[in-house]
Amino acid sequence: MLSRAKPAVGGEVPHSDKRKKKGRKIPKLEELLSQRDFTGAITLLEFKRHVGEQEEDTNLWIGYCAFHLGDYKRALEEYENATKEENCNPEVWVNLACTYFFLGMYKQAEAAGFKAPKSRLQNRLLFHLAHKFNDEKKLMNFHQNLQDITEDQLSLASIHYMRSHYQEAIDIYKRILLDNREYLALNVYVALCYYKLDYYDVSQEVLAVYLQQIPDSTIALNLKACNHFRLYNGKAAEAELKSLMDNASSSFEFAKELIRHNLVVFRGGEGALQVLPPLVDVIPEARLNLVIYYLRQDDVQEAYNLIKDLEPTTPQEYILKGVVNAALGQEMGSRDHMKIAQQFFQLVGGSASECDTIPGRQCMASCFFLLKQFDDVLIYLNSFKSYFYNDDIFNFNYAQAKAATGNTSEGEEVFLLIQSEKMKNDYVYLSWLARCYIMNKKPRLAWELYLKMETSGESFSLLQLIANDCYKMGQFYYSAKAFDVLERLDPNPEYWEGKRGACVGIFQMILAGREPKETLREVLHLLRSTGNTQVEYIIRIMKKWAKENRVPI
Repeated sequence: MLSRAKPAVGGEVPHSDKRKKKGRKIPKLEELLSQRDFTGAITLLEFKRHVGEQEEDTNLWIGYCAFHLGDYKRALEEYENATKEENCNPEVWVNLACTYFFLGMYKQAEAAGFKAPKSRLQNRLLFHLAHKFNDEKKLMNFHQNLQDITEDQLSLASIHYMRSHYQEAIDIYKRILLDNREYLALNVYVALCYYKLDYYDVSQEVLAVYLQQIPDSTIALNLKACNHFRLYNGKAAEAELKSLMDNASSSFEFAKELIRHNLVVFRGGEGALQVLPPLVDVIPEARLNLVIYYLRQDDVQEAYNLIKDLEPTTPQEYILKGVVNAALGQEMGSRDHMKIAQQFFQLVGGSASECDTIPGRQCMASCFFLLKQFDDVLIYLNSFKSYFYNDDIFNFNYAQAKAATGNTSEGEEVFLLIQSEKMKNDYVYLSWLARCYIMNKKPRLAWELYLKMETSGESFSLLQLIANDCYKMGQFYYSAKAFDVLERLDPNPEYWEGKRGACVGIFQMILAGREPKETLREVLHLLRSTGNTQVEYIIRIMKKWAKENRVPI
């Protein structure tokens, strides 16, 4: 069961740190900062520097403004220069560490962070770095230092978000919003959490509060598009992004890669190979969506190469690793890969957070499918069947499970609901449908499936299935026809024996009045195409009976 492609909703939830800087204010600077005119502030500071009126902490202030404009490289340059000054303001180290963090230079961020004086900001930074390094011991230590103040609680909420503890993050955001209605951006964070919990309609409602005030927000409009993708379809989602691109605000520039990524998802993978590879280490979902693209192109090995070194941390990553290992295991006949896939599915489906979700139940169904415990497969598939009536992949798996448990009548019905031509030409589909036809006493339809196939190893296998299953079910006419073709393709004595038994079986049914007498003529034709010495004896007996009973042959 393939996972659906995932649009990126905006990466990590940031936590605002609007720290007041120490040091003497440059004239007019405070006014520009209060208006959040960081570009104007940098212009003023550079002018002062150029005319020789540079004052204390100019580097810090330019770095601060560049940081808040998202120009982290410029901020880094200013802060690094500040650290080289003789009487370096110790506060520069925590600002430098934050800049390294936003540039993804986590080792350097940690080194700079430990050089900074102890502060709440330093603790928050090291808290996030502990999460990045998966250091649970340090994470808990810094967690204990957090206080019941807004900045610390926002930092804690963002860690909850990144660890997939979405409800805990929502609780914190809502508590802060109760006392601070003016913190409009928190509505976006809450909407992000609801999106991650699959409550797309609730996410839309919360998001609307923010968009009423900030209608051109790139992150908010992108999230709205992602909700539309989940609630409706790719076209509806793309329409939301189009309005964003047509009226691009200043915030659009930094989110260009995010938008390009999501357009690939909304368009069903169009342009994936051009857009996604450079984004694999930039947007977390890009790697997963590229893996899904390769799976859809049946390039299982490439999908495996891309995901094999990924250490899964979210249910989606565990599921996708399971899907890739299952596909590779089936393609290579590898029991090891199948076992790994089964373990991944069991891990997700058995987890407390996922066991009652549809993806969790799909995982348990997949786990039991690989274990060939089809009664258990059906228990899980039936629990969410109503959501997937027209889903070809679901129907493909559901029909197989039905047929494997002996309910071939319903299995046949579900197989015939499948619309995908690619799936209908798959040997697994053809072989299971043929088996259902035979078990449901419709051998002619099974034979017609074979006639539509081109000569190949798969058509040979289908012939073997028809020959043997029809024989078991007493449908000797089509069994004989299948064994006859097999015998001509491969002079294996077993095929002659099967054909002989089927022909004798037809003769017995004619004698019992359960098969038209006219069929005897074709039986004799099938027998004559064999060079075996036993043929003449069998033909002689049949012809003698035909003569005595006046049956034209």
